[in-house]
Amino acid sequence: MEPRAADAAEGRGCTGLAQIIDLRPAAVDERRQSARGKDVATKAPATHEWQLDQLQRAIKAVGVALWSWNVDTGVLTMDPCGFELWGLPWSDKVTFEELSARIHPADRDRVRSAFNATRVMTGSYETDFRILVDDKVRWVAARGKGNDADIVARTMFGIFLDVTGRKQAEESNELLAGEMSHRVKNLLAIASGLTAISSRSATSVEQMAHELTGRLSALGRAHNLVRPLSPGQGTAALLGDLLSILLSPYDDLGAFKGRIRVAVERMGVGEASATAIALIIHELATNSMKYGALSSPTGTLDVSSATDGEDLVLTWLEQGGPRVEKPDDVAGFGSRLVNRSVTGQLSGAIHYDWSEDDLIVTLRARRERLAS
Repeated sequence: MEPRAADAAEGRGCTGLAQIIDLRPAAVDERRQSARGKDVATKAPATHEWQLDQLQRAIKAVGVALWSWNVDTGVLTMDPCGFELWGLPWSDKVTFEELSARIHPADRDRVRSAFNATRVMTGSYETDFRILVDDKVRWVAARGKGNDADIVARTMFGIFLDVTGRKQAEESNELLAGEMSHRVKNLLAIASGLTAISSRSATSVEQMAHELTGRLSALGRAHNLVRPLSPGQGTAALLGDLLSILLSPYDDLGAFKGRIRVAVERMGVGEASATAIALIIHELATNSMKYGALSSPTGTLDVSSATDGEDLVLTWLEQGGPRVEKPDDVAGFGSRLVNRSVTGQLSGAIHYDWSEDDLIVTLRARRERLAS
């Protein structure tokens, strides 16, 4: 039985179960009579007999799209949920090639091979892939059976399920794991650099231990600012205070005197923007400690701000360090984190100017985003 176009037009949603499984009352009664006639003496355990509307509501609740596929002609029949998932107009049938045109190019060959293999394979099969709907990516899980016993009139049955949310969560977890690994490596490199700084100025083991402990404690405070703030933990500090805490581990004499100078306007930053700024400054300072001005005893760092229309412009100026050269890998993991924070959370842009004697980093951010 084919899906009725009126079902979709009347907005009844996922009503495709009736088109694939014949559970009409007459059919159910016939099956009951047949079962009783086969073995009256056998008492089977009482089971709940699902009604058609109950099954339809259950399928609609989870957003499952039903489909059938003729393995000889390649024609698919889908319920209204299937057409909605694929972003296609209603039709009584659709070909596999029409669906393939909407599959992400990177997944298309793999999905075609998986579906074609079901003609000869035995048992369950499943595959996840991406489709493009209105220039947006959706993840789809396809599930079905490839056993000959489940083929009726050379037609196979299965479901499509939108798993975009789950896939995005998996990608976020992978990114978080990579970010944490990257950050731990940076912290170890910074700790080594701070130990060297402390050893140059200390006159005794006790003094070195005291200075190193203070710097590592400040580094811990900066690292705590880099992680996202939990709701209800209050608002972030002023911009100048935030920069001071983040940069204090790298300055022999503190953030407001010595070789690191911070001169920015007095303005508050919100929780979300504080997290982004902390990540950006932490990354810039880490690179400076390893390769730039802060790796040299005579190197200096100046951080200043200016207003340009609706934007706040932060300038990061490194001088007196080793000879400055543009790195070969400007798209490393740290750089990607910085760019994502600047463009995504701050709606801004970042520019690097490598010259022979200094490095100038210009960070532009929308003032309204800084307050959020």
